[in-house]
Amino acid sequence: MPANLRVILPLLVLAALAVVFVIGLQGDPRKLPSVFIDKPAPAFSLPELAEGQPVVTPESLRGKVWLLNVFASWCGACGTEHPHLLEVAQLKRVEMVGLAYKDEPADTRAWLEARGNPYSRIAVDRAGLVGIDYGVYGVPETFVIDAQGIIRYKHVGPVDQDFFRQHVEPLLAKGTS
Repeated sequence: MPANLRVILPLLVLAALAVVFVIGLQGDPRKLPSVFIDKPAPAFSLPELAEGQPVVTPESLRGKVWLLNVFASWCGACGTEHPHLLEVAQLKRVEMVGLAYKDEPADTRAWLEARGNPYSRIAVDRAGLVGIDYGVYGVPETFVIDAQGIIRYKHVGPVDQDFFRQHVEPLLAKGTS
């Protein structure tokens, strides 16, 4: 191999890798592709955190726009988004279901007691199997599900103040709640 090619070839490879990294870093890491968008929400039947309540199922929410918020007491970022979820709950415009993911019920109860409970229902997913069915990468994640039971949006990471306005209000405005 000629000497000048030995110098140029590694530089070309390095330049190509730099271009790939720059392009990759420009994307929003919260916008992970999901095969579930515009598809029916996976069915599940889980116990409710509040003892003596009926099981939680997506079918019981049919006819309403609702949020499925995957959270856990051991999740630091869940504490970051929690005030925003409380604000959304105060609006009383959308049903919010919590999915206590890989968490002990006693820990979930204590965590909510300390911070407030924005959820109308809380499904206990101790084994994380429903999370797998929904393609959960980690917590927190929030799914926006329309009145027909179709997943319309998946948010990875903590929701912020604009989340409701950007991703829930449009569905409510269509009269699908």
